[in-house]
Amino acid sequence: MTEENNDRRQDETFDQQTIEQRLAAELPHWYYENGWIRRKYRTMGWKGTLMVINAVGHLAEAAWHHPDISASYAFVIVKLMNHAAKGVTEKDFELAKKIEEVVHWQPGLEDGALEGTPTDQRFRYIRYDS
Repeated sequence: MTEENNDRRQDETFDQQTIEQRLAAELPHWYYENGWIRRKYRTMGWKGTLMVINAVGHLAEAAWHHPDISASYAFVIVKLMNHAAKGVTEKDFELAKKIEEVVHWQPGLEDGALEGTPTDQRFRYIRYDS
């Protein structure tokens, strides 16, 4: 496949039904609304909100694919849509998966030397999904 054909395929937009099916299968905490795939991350306060924004910002810049972000004291909303393609593309799904992986990483649940954030409320910064 040529680079031009690969670029065209990556920028191909998905219809609403395909988006909703893929979200249900691949990103169950994300939803489709008004042309965007979206996710609301709940935090424990301003410190956690800023940490989520910075993590998403780093990933977006590294990927060169930039979401819209809304924030308040205890939540961050991430919205993805390929602006150039004017719709949701494979780039949006790939970045959403990486954001999920990083924001919800809990090393304390894995075998390894990293223990993770203490459960003490003074140190918690994000509300993990159940």
